[in-house]
Amino acid sequence: MKIKVTIKDVAKRSGVSISTVSRVLNNSKPVSPEIRQRVLEAIRETGYRPNLLARGLVLRKTNIIGIIVPDISNAYYSELVKGTEEISNMYNYSILLCNTYGELKKEMEYLNLLTEKQVDGIIFMTTNLTEEHVRWFKENDVKSVFVNRHIEGMDIPYVSIDNYNAAYDATNYLIELGHEKIAYIGGPLSDEILGMKRFEGYKQALYDAGIDFRQELVRVSKIGIKSGYEAMGDILDVHKDITAVFAANDIMAIGAVNCILDRGYKIPQDISVVGFDDIPFASIIRPALTTIRQPIYDIGAVAARMLIKKLNGEKLDEISVNLPYQLIERDTSAKAKKRRK
Repeated sequence: MKIKVTIKDVAKRSGVSISTVSRVLNNSKPVSPEIRQRVLEAIRETGYRPNLLARGLVLRKTNIIGIIVPDISNAYYSELVKGTEEISNMYNYSILLCNTYGELKKEMEYLNLLTEKQVDGIIFMTTNLTEEHVRWFKENDVKSVFVNRHIEGMDIPYVSIDNYNAAYDATNYLIELGHEKIAYIGGPLSDEILGMKRFEGYKQALYDAGIDFRQELVRVSKIGIKSGYEAMGDILDVHKDITAVFAANDIMAIGAVNCILDRGYKIPQDISVVGFDDIPFASIIRPALTTIRQPIYDIGAVAARMLIKKLNGEKLDEISVNLPYQLIERDTSAKAKKRRK
């Protein structure tokens, strides 16, 4: 059995006190270059590894950032995490990733777990910001940054894009192509930002163009390829005259594309499709998806940088950051053609 090396062993081997070894490890007080070198050599020779949790309790710093995401299998969130992780690592922070499957109970459990683990800060993502979340962040003094969420009256920084105007522009793009019968599929409207804001942008674009909003052309459900497929099928069962669909996320847009093709329609000749997010799959699928590009990686990176600034006591230039979006035209959109009912 391998015997665990302790700080006492390092002190004995280097011929100094335990407190001197601690000073070298924590860089807490000046130590002569000669003694520092002796201690570092003893650490290498013994293979000593400090207890990071114990060290964190002493220094009140663990160099760990907790990240809470609703669904890491969703390409949107995995790309976000990539951005947060790379920036965190650049500043010598490790991440502790918590996947909640969009369940409130798990989100609250992980928030409490991360505080117990003494993480330095939290990057928080959820599909539905509740009063329970608000109460927790008010009662717990944990440096945090939100992604796509904001609590009114609290100075918790957040990073997002203008989801309302992005959805407006996506819908208006289809209108400018001559489409009037435009269906909408998206996530739950209980999701105030990614659900409701995008839905409202869609509705406003129709209104401004003098096109009647038709509730029967709207389907909202849990985000997923299967749910996008089923939502598109529900609409086509009754409304075979639609010429376009705006899907408020690329995952559901991919499901919609599959359904449209399975029903024997051509894309974009019969039905145009516009998605939202520009996840990596959007340019890989055939036909390649026209979509709103979010700078997903950059959102994660900016969130991490804002949190690290807070942890270092630096002043943030602004508490809210809306990054730019862009409409990316690919192969799923074209000018409208008259179709038989």
